[in-house]
Amino acid sequence: MEHKAFRRFNFRVRTKAAAFMKIAQISPLVESCPPTLYGGTERIVSYLTEALVADGHEVTLFATGDSVTDAELVAPHDVALRLDPAVKDQLPHQLMMLDEVKRRAEEFDILHFHTELTHFPVVREMSRRSVTTLHNRLDLPDLKPFYEFFSEMPLVSISYSQRAPMPDQVNWAGNVYHGLPKDVLPFTAKPKERYLAFIGRIAPEKGPDKAVEIATRSGMPLKIAAKIDAADRSYWDEAIQPQIAGRKDIQFVGEIGEAEKGEFLGNACGLLFPIEWPEPFGLVMIEAMACGTPVLAFDAGSVREVIDEGRTGFVVNGVEESLAAVRRLDSLDRKTIRETFERRFTVERMMRDYVEIYQKLLDQRRATSASIPMSATARKGSAAEPAGFPSNWRG
Repeated sequence: MEHKAFRRFNFRVRTKAAAFMKIAQISPLVESCPPTLYGGTERIVSYLTEALVADGHEVTLFATGDSVTDAELVAPHDVALRLDPAVKDQLPHQLMMLDEVKRRAEEFDILHFHTELTHFPVVREMSRRSVTTLHNRLDLPDLKPFYEFFSEMPLVSISYSQRAPMPDQVNWAGNVYHGLPKDVLPFTAKPKERYLAFIGRIAPEKGPDKAVEIATRSGMPLKIAAKIDAADRSYWDEAIQPQIAGRKDIQFVGEIGEAEKGEFLGNACGLLFPIEWPEPFGLVMIEAMACGTPVLAFDAGSVREVIDEGRTGFVVNGVEESLAAVRRLDSLDRKTIRETFERRFTVERMMRDYVEIYQKLLDQRRATSASIPMSATARKGSAAEPAGFPSNWRG
């Protein structure tokens, strides 16, 4: 049902400005593209892939076999790894996919990785035809020496705040905010109900406990749509479930997919986003905006880059400020929120930003190749070619 709905998206994208390209999109294998339920990275990979195909590029998507796409699909595993009970360790499957990408690398102008850091040792020698979007937090201490070690790899951030912990040597190719298809979530001018919404993961950094406190103290009903990972099961059992058990004003609805998300967010008075970590982007914020629903978010990570204060939501510091902001949610114009989404956070804009980056990288590679004398090419072999990786790696 979810995937059929996805195929109806009409991107109407034609940039015309950029040349035709052969592009590989390499997705994590945790979820399908698009995911049936939770899964921000794979959802963005899916939206970008379909927009690039609609724009006339030849795209190959490396993703699980249950993905739905108009691109060529290369599937190293039949179903999303998270949903396959036979999979106990995801890393071997990811590495097998990377080996296939390496084998076929010369077929593509651009290899666009969304797999964080696992591919770096594999593609280092062909870094000039690759770009990596970093979707996760970058403030963990072990990451800084890693990115220093692989400083030549072209990287894309999804917010400028995400870059803060990174070393100065990093090769930033650009910053691209996420985008959604305009028709993926319907605009709701007037909600049918009065409740606050929380959507995401049940995890301490996402702040579901703060959402419960804000709703309770403000006297507003709360609906929670979230997945519970095995790693966070004890947090749910000990910190969240006891707070909401038996309460009629707080409803836990579990994981929801795209088909349910529009109604869930559209009928809410506001989305609570009480994060307590450096959120790299926060896809649910623009999903709420697409529905016309204002966002009440804690001031952390990318929040101030996504939310226009007093226009699409309110940025607050802690629960006390949230209580005052809840009373102001109705003062925001839902049509204006939707218009802001269409101006800033559509898949068309995201796709154009990435195509610009691809073109810049292609131009740089061609310029570098043209500057290498023939004698150097003869001495160095394919390391001096546009492909940028040793000849003994050819499939």
